[in-house]
Amino acid sequence: MNCIWCHDVIMVETSWINVFLPPKPNRLCQACEAELHTLHGQRCSHCSRITVDSVCSDCTWWKQFMNGNDVLDKNYSVFAYNDRMQEMITKWKYRGDYQIGYVFQTTFQDCFPKIIQTKQQIVVPIPLSPERLYERSFNQAEMLAQFLPIKSVNALSRIHGEKQSKKTRQERISSINPFKLEEPINKPVILVDDIYTTGATLRHAAALLKEHGCPMVYSYTLIRG
Repeated sequence: MNCIWCHDVIMVETSWINVFLPPKPNRLCQACEAELHTLHGQRCSHCSRITVDSVCSDCTWWKQFMNGNDVLDKNYSVFAYNDRMQEMITKWKYRGDYQIGYVFQTTFQDCFPKIIQTKQQIVVPIPLSPERLYERSFNQAEMLAQFLPIKSVNALSRIHGEKQSKKTRQERISSINPFKLEEPINKPVILVDDIYTTGATLRHAAALLKEHGCPMVYSYTLIRG
């Protein structure tokens, strides 16, 4: 097999373990895999931001902004956002290279138990607007949700608007809620998305779900920006 990124041949180490338990498929060579950094060390207990504080300044601000009751109960992110990750996300998300998503599959699956609170939770991928979906040809959040072992429901739809990546932090926070509820859920939800930046998008989704009876909303994101 060849590396999906640099196309070099992937060398598989032979061991007795591999004889009895075939290794999980690896889409990257060791050199390319080493350039993707999973989040380690002390991080914010609420949003996964690397910090020496138990709760970061962003989450403290959100709690104050929401009068002491943050609608997003917790976010867990897997990877840091570095130069190599930025290149991969651009090719996957904006240039339509669907196969790049499989690079993240094994790690995304392996870290999922860290956000599971109860077996009753339901996964809800963050949707794209129909216009954006047509432009990109697939929804990266839905692809990530399909990697996970529990039920996924498309409970939200999205109104078309300016790309989040084009907005400033203040514009993201002050924007109107772009989501519409397609199906109320009265069980805990795990929102799935590719990146947590300001957290505004996830909180818009969480607020709408909670307004219609969802008791708890967590998020599981590929990257902490």
